[in-house]
Amino acid sequence: MELKEIARQLQGKAANLALRMPISWVNLLAGAPITVDGRMLDARTQWFLQLLAHSGQQPLHRLGVQQARAEFDMFQAVMSGRPAPVGEILDRTIPGPGGRLRVRIYRPAGTVARLLPAILYFHGGGWVIGSLEAYDLPCRFFCARTGCAVVAVDYRLAPEHKFPAGLDDAVASFRWLAQDAVELGIDPDRIVVAGDSAGGTLATVAAQQVRGEARTPCLQWLIYPATDLAADTPSHTSCGQGFLLTQADMEWFRGLYLNDLSEITDPRVSPLRAGDLSGLPPALIFTAGLDPLRDEGRAYAEKLAAAGVKVVHREFESLIHGFVGMRGALQAAARAMDDMVAGLRHELARLGR
Repeated sequence: MELKEIARQLQGKAANLALRMPISWVNLLAGAPITVDGRMLDARTQWFLQLLAHSGQQPLHRLGVQQARAEFDMFQAVMSGRPAPVGEILDRTIPGPGGRLRVRIYRPAGTVARLLPAILYFHGGGWVIGSLEAYDLPCRFFCARTGCAVVAVDYRLAPEHKFPAGLDDAVASFRWLAQDAVELGIDPDRIVVAGDSAGGTLATVAAQQVRGEARTPCLQWLIYPATDLAADTPSHTSCGQGFLLTQADMEWFRGLYLNDLSEITDPRVSPLRAGDLSGLPPALIFTAGLDPLRDEGRAYAEKLAAAGVKVVHREFESLIHGFVGMRGALQAAARAMDDMVAGLRHELARLGR
């Protein structure tokens, strides 16, 4: 039977296959290791990408918005693993610039602290796809493993709501949480702004927007953030095809998100272009080695450091964009998430808060 036919039959079960197959089989089936820019792709990830490539799965930019949203949510649910135990999950709405804004609050089990640190989390998805449901399992994991409350924000998406709608929601949600934190059992001095991909962009721009206010984030936790929508760094070329997120996908997201491409130079769109990054909270920045966004994430870390902001940057060189949603299928992704959680816990302890 041809690999293409095998992959088609295994579609929907690829995550379990990638996770459970012995690594010796994976190495045999995946073929010669793939190396780009001196970084070798994780073997199990390589095999998983091959399965997807032969399954007939269409790239996001060819699906249309509604189908892309549905398939992304399904992909996240399959890949993210089992639900981590948490103490409480509460759905509620808060006031937002465009009307009521949905948030989901996770509290860890067995906590005795009166006021918990909190992670204000903005999901990835190119400002177009992604949802509270798609990120439910990662948010449960972050809550259970960090000991923090997690507040996930269902910010408005493009193309129905173009820039700056999602950003306005992000800023409003931070101000709401800082104001109502004590009522929610959260310490207003220990709010981390966090997110992956487009969500990482929203998190760091929100930190810029509230700089100088009475309450600001204590930390930025940025996972492969998009920091320059010009998308012209070398990694956009070297990693722009074959590693799940493609150049064509990024152009599709960008075209749906922005009102006009002239907005690329706006620092609220491309935070790497901000003139002054001083006075921002310390940042933990995590990037993936085989990711079109790799170079701009590193460049943003370097620019923050040059502005006097404490920065810890780590690249998971064998991984691809989107690994936050792959914990259940790829051991390398699971290890990376464990490391990110450990880094966050360490920084919160180091800050003495």
